[in-house]
Amino acid sequence: MTDQGNNNQNISRNPFAALFSSLADAKQFASGQKPPLHHGEPPSEDSQGSQSESENSDSIEDNDDSVAEISRSFLSRQELCEQLNINHMIQRIFLITLDNSDPSLRGGNGIPPRCVFLVEMAAEMDGQDWLDMDNIDSVDLDAIRSTCTVTKVPEKLLSYAVRCKNLTVSNTRTVLLTPEIYIRQNVYEQLLDLLLEGVGGAQLDEVVEFVEEVIAGLLADQEVRTFSEVIGPVLDIFQGRVKELDLCQLLLFSYLDLLLYFSRQKDIATVLMEHIQPKDPNNGLQYQKTLLGTVLSISCLLKTPGVVEGHSFFLNPSRSSPQEMKVQESNIHQFMGQFHDKLHQLLKNLLQQSGETRHLLLSWLGGCLQANAGRTKIWANQMPEIFFQMYASDAFFLNLGAALLKLCQPFCRPRSPKLLTFNPTYCALKELSEEERRNRNVHARGLDKETCLVPLPPQQSVEYAQSYSLLTENLIFTQMTLHLGFHRLHEQMVKMNQSLHRLQGTWREAQLTGGPAAEQLREQFERLMTVYLSTKAAATQPGMLQCCLNLQASSATLLVQLGLSNQGPEHAQLSFPLPPLHNSLLCHMPEFFAENLGDFFVFLRRFADEVLESSADSLEQVLNFITVFMGNVERMKNPHLRAKLAEVLEAVMPHMEPASAGTAQPIMFQRQRVFCSYHHAPHLAEALIAVFVDIEFTGDPHQFEQKFNYRRPMYPILKFMWGKESYRESIKSLAVYASENLEAMNPPLFLRYLNLLMNDAIFLLDEAIQYLSKIKLLQLEKDHGEWEGLAPDALREKESSLHMLGQLARFHNIMSNETIGTLAFLTSEIKCIFVHPFMAERIISMLNHFLQHLVGPKMGALKVKDFSEFDFKPQQLVSDICTIYLNLGDEENFCATVPKDGRSYSPTLFSQTVRVLKKINKPGEVIVGFSLLADKIKSHADRQLQDEETYADAPDDFLDPIMSTLMLDPVLLPSSNVTVDRSTIARHLLSDQTDPFNRSPLTMDQIRPNEELKQQILQWLAQHKQERLQMGPSG
Repeated sequence: MTDQGNNNQNISRNPFAALFSSLADAKQFASGQKPPLHHGEPPSEDSQGSQSESENSDSIEDNDDSVAEISRSFLSRQELCEQLNINHMIQRIFLITLDNSDPSLRGGNGIPPRCVFLVEMAAEMDGQDWLDMDNIDSVDLDAIRSTCTVTKVPEKLLSYAVRCKNLTVSNTRTVLLTPEIYIRQNVYEQLLDLLLEGVGGAQLDEVVEFVEEVIAGLLADQEVRTFSEVIGPVLDIFQGRVKELDLCQLLLFSYLDLLLYFSRQKDIATVLMEHIQPKDPNNGLQYQKTLLGTVLSISCLLKTPGVVEGHSFFLNPSRSSPQEMKVQESNIHQFMGQFHDKLHQLLKNLLQQSGETRHLLLSWLGGCLQANAGRTKIWANQMPEIFFQMYASDAFFLNLGAALLKLCQPFCRPRSPKLLTFNPTYCALKELSEEERRNRNVHARGLDKETCLVPLPPQQSVEYAQSYSLLTENLIFTQMTLHLGFHRLHEQMVKMNQSLHRLQGTWREAQLTGGPAAEQLREQFERLMTVYLSTKAAATQPGMLQCCLNLQASSATLLVQLGLSNQGPEHAQLSFPLPPLHNSLLCHMPEFFAENLGDFFVFLRRFADEVLESSADSLEQVLNFITVFMGNVERMKNPHLRAKLAEVLEAVMPHMEPASAGTAQPIMFQRQRVFCSYHHAPHLAEALIAVFVDIEFTGDPHQFEQKFNYRRPMYPILKFMWGKESYRESIKSLAVYASENLEAMNPPLFLRYLNLLMNDAIFLLDEAIQYLSKIKLLQLEKDHGEWEGLAPDALREKESSLHMLGQLARFHNIMSNETIGTLAFLTSEIKCIFVHPFMAERIISMLNHFLQHLVGPKMGALKVKDFSEFDFKPQQLVSDICTIYLNLGDEENFCATVPKDGRSYSPTLFSQTVRVLKKINKPGEVIVGFSLLADKIKSHADRQLQDEETYADAPDDFLDPIMSTLMLDPVLLPSSNVTVDRSTIARHLLSDQTDPFNRSPLTMDQIRPNEELKQQILQWLAQHKQERLQMGPSG
């Protein structure tokens, strides 16, 4: 080779330098072209140069061997330029060279630094250090290396560039078809790396063009290896690498971009869809182990459930400030948003690529959802070790749901006409052949076994479509995915939240006592908090929640339209009364549509309340759905599901309870506006009361315990409604109707509601009183040291018993507070029905019974250590009971009925109540008002005492067989032929519409007045009154 130093000094003086496009190119060529001189050979005369045309040119020295060599090597300037450019182009394309100069100096010579020196060829070329089209054909190229693209090729060299490109494509195909030849290399890894580099580079179009040509060559020659066998190993390597990446690594998104390219390339997309088919399609976990499943499993959730070690997010949360955790959550949300966008585009590409890829993807989704259907089973969640061996992860379903939600957005507008093209009969199709599934676009499986909103009427036939739209499949797949994934995640977050509260309390107690237990509890708290914060971050990504809000509001609209039997192309206006159902498609709508809707809005209320304020239109659609379905058994048969809608209503309504210390009051403007201006407010209030009544009889063996949980959210909703005129007037009109139809064949709705409300109040407060009494005894035992000598097991049993009783007491106290409070505000404006004889007796008996325990001698048994721990509010209860008395005390009928409660009433009880009112500092007008009422009731009691003495010897036939009181309006029960007082049987039929003496069905319209007996009683009363008058006061 020529001496590099001399060349650099003298090349500028070379007259041939003008042949090159730049001085660097001239230096490169000169440094590589001079063959070794023979010892003692003089330089040629031709090497002497003339004056350069450039401003700085000097005469070339006589000993410039480079100039002489170049002059001898080429016959003309044209050949020189052409050969130089060909050499340069070959080096750039194939990254090979015959120049053995120092690699660090190659960049200055225009040679890519990564060029490999071909040792064997250089020896064979006998000193030639440039490449041309003749010798390049003989090089054993590693074609995968040939990716450095020449973007600008002079027209004269274009034919050479095309030959290089064709050679590259040919060699690439050869390498991929016969990778076993390259023993020390993994050509698939090299291909993946170069594709990654190309997809992330500036020359994407050129890379795509090259890959397309290689693919065409591979498809044309599949004798040695099929195209699937070539691409499969690349996809395997891709999956293995992606599996090790975290959500917040930028490298992940380079791989996702490459995967998006795969999904856009028709032939690779087909191979990709074949490649992701699970080994065992009946095992849900196998879908997660595919390439697509691996990508879907990337999340901020724990990779291995319960294993915090190696986790990347929310470590040491107790040592981090709220602001730091908020920043980390925001960062996760940003990456999740980008990740979900990529997943959405991936699915969209595969759906649009071809009919085959669409069919394969939808089949994959259908099989996946069916294989993972057990995720919602109770046993699966109670046996985690089996669960994680059978089903795909929460991360998998969360991401799949997010991507499917984005696919649904084009039709997720409440008034979208596209929404009405959804065909529910899809869900009624039974087993189909694979050919039928392909032709009719039906890929979901097992939907015919789902419980629907209402059963299919026997006379109604099903009209199936010849084929179903992608919109129908998208909506069903998305709702199925949310049902299997989001629902479970929500349950986990609720449980973790409860566990954290308990653990935090235990930890604080342990800190006070000291010892190693406190540190162990702190570690447990840290670990659980890491899991909780990671789960919350994953579940509350703003973009995903907004998409889900859009979907659920649209689903609410769709269900309302189906509830109106609308099968037309335009949305029908909601109006009441609802039209009768005719050939309704609700019998094909799975219940999980409504369950998902409810679950999502309850989740927002608990963990992302601010989202509810973002879309007033969505809230109105949800209110329409609740109004139509919550109180209507014809449109939603399942009473548990309808009762769940009350919880949904509580979730979306404005909640006015004060915010906890240190937190801002949530914004309620939009929710207030929507609720206060809601057009169907009267019907919503009626639906709430209807479901309160319906949940009493569900047919479930645990219905008695369940009903209190279902009714819990109904109390604050009714209280909120009572504060708004449109709702309050609706409730009052129901009460008026009930007062006018007390003896109707079917008891009026509001009458049944009040009866159940009082039943609940009596049961709940009685239970709470019993639990508080037991707690008081256990606390006394502990304070007196009776627990100190107990064995560890016995001590744990005592502590467990105390804890359990505390929970039960708290629940029953909360519920009894709500029931009494509800009666207090209802009686402020509704009086007529409460003072009716049989209702008055019930409510008075209940109120007096409670006062006995709260202000009488029995109150000592309830004095537990800390009332607030058990939500026991005796002062509030006494105040509400007195409010009810004062609200109804103006009615003489009511006052006259109070003393008839022989079990609990006494003048002393009311005197004790006045004393308590003074003690708890109630306003003076309340105390005075109740004192006057007590005096009025006492005067009625004195008169009744005289009457009782008169009636003491009444014949047994005149006494009510149930209450043992004198009948004033005797009626005959038709089936048992027993006579009872009208008020007694009316009260009984509110709770149980059977004859109390033989259990046969009975309604108020069936009873008949016993006029003969009534006249006998009236005559007897008149006779006794006359006798008493004749006897005078002394008698």
